[in-house]
Amino acid sequence: MLQITGRLAVPLEEIELSATRSQGAGGQNVNKTSSAMHLRFDIGASSLPGEVKQRLLGRHDRRITAEGVVVIKAQQFRSQEQNRAAALERLRELLASATVVPRKRKATRPTAGSQRRRLDSKTRHARTKALRGPVED
Repeated sequence: MLQITGRLAVPLEEIELSATRSQGAGGQNVNKTSSAMHLRFDIGASSLPGEVKQRLLGRHDRRITAEGVVVIKAQQFRSQEQNRAAALERLRELLASATVVPRKRKATRPTAGSQRRRLDSKTRHARTKALRGPVED
């Protein structure tokens, strides 16, 4: 189980992990070891609560495909186990951030004093700019 919060956990069976060859520098060893990890997590088929799924699918995160699959590639470390742990941690952080319910925004109005100060500031700024015009003889 991947523990997300105190009450929410995801079974590891829902997470698909596969090892691939890592990109970038690393000498000859990089061509023969598969140390990078690809993590795939299908949001729609998961056991997450409905509202968490909706918040995840509503996000504009490049790690979430149009089909609703989270794809994370971890290749920071040289060992497969460290990359596996890093990918799972990044998934945990993403899912934990989706469990937070956003607060409703309360519509507010500017005070009379702040409106007056804003208009006075605009008037002063307009006068300053008017003085920057061409000089007349």
